Amino acid sequence: MSEGQRFQLGTIGALGLSVVSSVSIVICNKALISTLGFSFATTLTSWHLLVTFCSLHVALWMKFFEHKPFDPKAVMGFGILNGTSIGLLNLSLGFNSVGFYQMTKLAIIPCTVLLETLFFSKQFSKKIRFSLTVLLMGVGIATVTDLQLNVMGSVLSLLAVITTCVAQIMTNTIQKKFKVSSTQLLYQSCPYQALTLFIIGPFLDALLTNKNVFAFKYTPQVLAFIVLSCLISVSVNFSTFLVIGKTSPVTYQVLGHLKTCLVLAFGYVLLHDPFSWRNILGILIAVVGMVLYSYFCTRDAQPKAGEASTQLSQAEESEIDPLINVENGNETSPQKTVVWSSDKDLHA
Repeated sequence: MSEGQRFQLGTIGALGLSVVSSVSIVICNKALISTLGFSFATTLTSWHLLVTFCSLHVALWMKFFEHKPFDPKAVMGFGILNGTSIGLLNLSLGFNSVGFYQMTKLAIIPCTVLLETLFFSKQFSKKIRFSLTVLLMGVGIATVTDLQLNVMGSVLSLLAVITTCVAQIMTNTIQKKFKVSSTQLLYQSCPYQALTLFIIGPFLDALLTNKNVFAFKYTPQVLAFIVLSCLISVSVNFSTFLVIGKTSPVTYQVLGHLKTCLVLAFGYVLLHDPFSWRNILGILIAVVGMVLYSYFCTRDAQPKAGEASTQLSQAEESEIDPLINVENGNETSPQKTVVWSSDKDLHA
């Protein structure tokens, strides 16, 4: 199996793991919050991250991956920013209507595209921009109902969008800059994310719910769902970093909207949530946008993959036959073949 095929299989596996784990945790948390009354989302997220860190520490002890320390300031800043973005998204939901919150989530893709274009000179073709527009329009039709604006909610939403975009872009750039895997980055940043949310979580939850997380009555059923949610979160957190590292922040957001459509469909089928023709139309349009995005991304990636393959084969030929350089009039020593440490570097 070639390097390109292995990379594609790894990417598909990461995308599949992300979808399955995210939809599973949404259904679990919905039962925990709606049915059992445990509405402390930010504190629950801090427990998710703590369990994730403990799981990765056990995996490190069992030598499933190698610890690779790098710039501690970058790790700390990244971890705190990630934790803050989660808290701001929860505040945005608390201070806005559900419809405006959904608009906030939709704004993350255009904001990410703008930031990557301005600061990283990344180019997005007209076809990809068109497919993203179709996707956002479909998700908007399916999820956005009421739009109630207020100053505080709007400011919180703006901050949530900016911090989320920057955190997801950093997830991708840090992995490439410091040559660390998604597991290594998650392991080092988890404590800072967990600590940030563990400190602000109880206060945010009290502000949004008027309840105290430490005064809640923890029945065996509630504890069982909390444990299940924490265990699923290990897969969610790992797959998030894996997907962004292997693809891009924009692709991860596209995947997030696919999860939204699946959650709506599962909610209708399993939980008998209200479902209208508007939801169905929106989901269908969103799926068309996702298919177009996948197709255009694959087509745009083919020339780059071919170019990388050509350069690799030329380098290998140069090493096998050093006389080629002499015949071309260059008596310098042949260049060494470039060795990629991972599939991700080959397609970076």
